[in-house]
Amino acid sequence: MCQQSDDLPHEVTETFVLNMLLEFSSVDKVFYTFMAAIGIPVDLLAILILSRGKCGLSSCTTRYLLAMALSDLLVIITEVILTQFRYYYFPISFLDITPICSVNGVLRDAAIDCSVWFTIAFSFDRFVAICCQKLKAKYCTAKTAAVVLATFCILLCFANIPIYFTYEPGSISDNVPWFCNKKPDFYSETGWVRYNWFDRFLTPLLPFALIVLINALTVRHILVASRVRKGLKGQSKGDNHRDSEMESRKKSVILLFSISGTFVILWLVNVIEFLYYNLTGIDPNDYTDAEYIFEQIGIMLRNLSCCTNTFIYAATQSKFRGKIKAALSFLVT
Repeated sequence: MCQQSDDLPHEVTETFVLNMLLEFSSVDKVFYTFMAAIGIPVDLLAILILSRGKCGLSSCTTRYLLAMALSDLLVIITEVILTQFRYYYFPISFLDITPICSVNGVLRDAAIDCSVWFTIAFSFDRFVAICCQKLKAKYCTAKTAAVVLATFCILLCFANIPIYFTYEPGSISDNVPWFCNKKPDFYSETGWVRYNWFDRFLTPLLPFALIVLINALTVRHILVASRVRKGLKGQSKGDNHRDSEMESRKKSVILLFSISGTFVILWLVNVIEFLYYNLTGIDPNDYTDAEYIFEQIGIMLRNLSCCTNTFIYAATQSKFRGKIKAALSFLVT
């Protein structure tokens, strides 16, 4: 009887944890099913509308937004559909052969890095356009945008090639290696630990810090410029003159802050999780159930960021919204 009493709390705890993990797995499945269903159409719609270049945006802004939509689409394909969605509906397939899933891992990480750094490139371009009038004419051009985007793409693809060698087969059947497991020494061997730090510093620690800095400088410039212009126009004395230049910047600023603010919010949990396991020295493979769920929530929010930009464009850009309505009307009729 005493033995039953001693074991009961442990059994209750195990049952609670098991139920929690099952519930989270169900939520995770629904989440990625929704993302797989909505992500590709949403990003394709954004690519189609932006590629036509009739949204009232400058050519360089259009190129940045188009590149962001393309990279987001690649993340949806490689991470959401070929990794998360497939795990629930097609747990065993040819995609689980070690060389294939290793290549997918490289493409997935490269697509995520491009999505993040294209956002930084766009934020910096808008910072120059708003705060650096002398540099604006030279930097904020379609040619510069193409060079910046191509450079980021090439460098980030090369930076992710070592990811291929971080995996090892989980099993071998008929001389065919299956599954992609992280090598045991990935979190302990000095070389891999340094690469992991470099990879996570590259995305998302450095971009996270840069986007906060860029937005802080932009806000500071806008506040200072606003005070100066109000003083020059006599608005500080109660006059109510329209400032066409400040109003023309308003949409650009709203678009910038919406995209960068959403990026910060959706990547925050992922950044905290990375700092947690590095500062505590805990191997992610040894996470408790609560730590595992926290890690997965960070991944879910990170992946969600690949579907939000189109909704941001629709909410902040009237011409983009009009193109969506026209496309939907075309499909209906």
